[in-house]
Amino acid sequence: MSEFSDRPLRVGGRASAMALAQTEHVSRLLARLEPGLRTETVATSTEADRWPGELSRLGGKGLFVKAIDEQLRRGEVDLAVHCLKDVPGDQPLPEGLTLAAVLPRADARDVLVVPAGSAVTSPGELPAGATLATSSVRRRAQLLAARPDLEIVPVRGAVGSRLEKLDGARAGLRADGLVLARAGLERLGLTGRIVHHFGVEGRADGIVPAVGAGVLALQCRADDVPVTRLLARLDDPRTRAEASAERALLRGLRGHCNSPIAGHCTTEPDGRRTLRGLVFSPDGGRFVRAAASRGPEADPAALGTEVCAELLRQGARELIDSVQPG
Repeated sequence: MSEFSDRPLRVGGRASAMALAQTEHVSRLLARLEPGLRTETVATSTEADRWPGELSRLGGKGLFVKAIDEQLRRGEVDLAVHCLKDVPGDQPLPEGLTLAAVLPRADARDVLVVPAGSAVTSPGELPAGATLATSSVRRRAQLLAARPDLEIVPVRGAVGSRLEKLDGARAGLRADGLVLARAGLERLGLTGRIVHHFGVEGRADGIVPAVGAGVLALQCRADDVPVTRLLARLDDPRTRAEASAERALLRGLRGHCNSPIAGHCTTEPDGRRTLRGLVFSPDGGRFVRAAASRGPEADPAALGTEVCAELLRQGARELIDSVQPG
């Protein structure tokens, strides 16, 4: 990688513990591709990271990536590491940037974590009226659809601080459980806290993941040919196809950050893809559901458009528009 013989490759990302683990993971992958390649992590505390309230009131999850993308466009970093679920799906990438690679998807399931010392091992063991903590509208709606008796309370902050609040080490949260993404806990080495995995099908004891859940996206400047070529070697075609289907669904629904939208694509061993999409009312009382499967030769984005059309036919637009952006 002679292009970077005189300086390290600058890897941009957020400053949270989880984000740092993600950028370090990418740096290790790059080092395996190009032995001797030096990397430098450029960590940024974004406006969304510092905001204590609901993200919808600030402008949504897109703020997690906006500041880092601006650094990338100014040439202050050479590539950006994003959680794909945080990259807005209803608008194009910033001018001059390209999605050079998506890494193989991590486990996209949501999980239940309970306070230290709790005997609860599944959602079914939670008593009537139990309190669960999550700030995700998507999780809230699906949890309430299965258990209307639950009280769902918001919680923000890094995963470590959320766990400390749950265990009582920090004030500010009294809950019987916390719903988180397994992928994040895995990246932090905290999977031992998991007591239950929710299925991804969205039936009974399940929670359909967010669009792009478990996927790390690597962006760079479109005219930076050496970096574009390097990152392309990390691209996972299967995950890119699944993400393309999911993001076409999200783009067609035109949902904002506060919309209770879920979408998850899976691939069978023979290459056949199945996309499941759901749109809920925030209280889980109403929802529309659609799914479609197509062979490996089919356009993944067309699969997303197909599922989107069926959701809209069932009334998804009304449900989405009934929720204010914040």
